Amino acid sequence: MSVAERYLELGLRLGRHVDGLVDAYYGPRELKTQVDAEEPIDPARLAADADELLGELEDGWLADQVLGCATYARVLAGEAISYGDEVERCYGVRPVRTPVSVYEAAHAELDDLLPGDGTLFERRQAWRTRYQCPGDRAVAVLADLVPFMRARTLALVDLPDGERLEVEPVTDEPWWAFNYYQGDLESRVVLNTDVPTGAADLIHLTAHEVYPGHHTEHVLKEQLLLRDRGLIEEGIQLVPTPQAVLSEGIAEAGEEIVLDDAAREEAYAIVRRHGLETPDVVRARRIATALEALRTVSVDAALQIHEDGVPADEARGFVERWGLATPDQAAQSVRFVTDPTWRAYTITYSAGRDLCRAYTGGDPARFRTLLTEHVRVSELTPAG
Repeated sequence: MSVAERYLELGLRLGRHVDGLVDAYYGPRELKTQVDAEEPIDPARLAADADELLGELEDGWLADQVLGCATYARVLAGEAISYGDEVERCYGVRPVRTPVSVYEAAHAELDDLLPGDGTLFERRQAWRTRYQCPGDRAVAVLADLVPFMRARTLALVDLPDGERLEVEPVTDEPWWAFNYYQGDLESRVVLNTDVPTGAADLIHLTAHEVYPGHHTEHVLKEQLLLRDRGLIEEGIQLVPTPQAVLSEGIAEAGEEIVLDDAAREEAYAIVRRHGLETPDVVRARRIATALEALRTVSVDAALQIHEDGVPADEARGFVERWGLATPDQAAQSVRFVTDPTWRAYTITYSAGRDLCRAYTGGDPARFRTLLTEHVRVSELTPAG
C-alpha cells in the first residue's frame, strides 16, 4: 500500500470516531468500503500508525497532514495536550492572544464609521438590521449571486467542465454556512438560516463557499491534482489538518481578488433585485475591514475556555463585548469553539486569511497557485 493510500486509510479510520471529521472523501472507493466494514480502531493505535507513517515521509505537504492526524488521534485517545499545542500541531499555526488594544482601536474606527445614535453595539446592530436579509429569502439571493461570482472567477482561472453545485437552507447548526463537497466536481452548499445574514454578507458568503472559495478550490484540485496527476491524497478533506488553513484562507481572501468596487456594486445590484436595501459600497467595505480585526475574538475565547478554565458564560460575555455580538451570536461562537469536532478550527479563518493575503500580495497569479497546488502553511510567506 502506498503512503498516500495509508494516509487516506488513516483519515477514514479517524473519521469513524467523530462525525464530520472527514469533511469530504472522493478517493478510491475500495478504501472507504474497507474502512467502513472494519470495527473502529482504538485512537491510540491510530496515533501510533500515524507516527509510523510520518517516519517514512519526507518533509512536505503530506507529512504536515499526517502530523495533524496524529495529533487529533492523541486528543481522541485522551492524551494531555494543551489547547495551544493541539492547534499548532493540527494546523501549523499557534494561537496567540490578541491585545485588547487591537479591539479598542477597531471599536474606535467603527465608532467613526457607523451612523446613528446610541452605543457602538446598538449602532452596529442597527446597521446589520437595516441591511438584513430574511432567512427564507437568503438562499434565493445566494443562488442569484452564484452566476455573477462564477463569471468573475472565470476571469481568474479556468474551471473544469462539469463542475456544479446545489444550494439549500438548514437550521440548528454551529456554523453560518457550509460547503459539503461531494466529489465528482460537485458541491452541496447549505446556509444556516438561524444565523442573521446581512444582504451584503451574502456576497462574501458566495465568495467564501462557492466562487472563488471552497467549491472552486475543491473542483480545481480534484481535476488537476487527483485526476490529472494521480495525487490520490487530494481525495480526502480532513478537519484537523493544515489543509483547512489554506482552504479557509482562500475562501476568506478570494473576494478581494475577484471584486473591485465596480464589480461589488454590480453584486449589490443583484441583491437589490430581491427587494433588499444595500449600503454604500465604500462605507460598507471600510466597516467590513474594521470588523475583520474582531475575528480573533473567538480565538481568544477558545484560549480562555481551554487554557485558562474560564467558564463558558464568562467567555460569552467577552465575545459580546469585544465582538460586538448579540447574546445569541456569542452563544453560537462559544458553541463552535467547544464543539468536539470544531474546537480548534476557529483559528483557520483569521490565520488563514492573513497568511493567504501575505502570500498573494494581491497578485491573482499567486492566488491561482493557492487554488491549484498543494501549498504548505510554512510556505505562506509574503510575496517577494
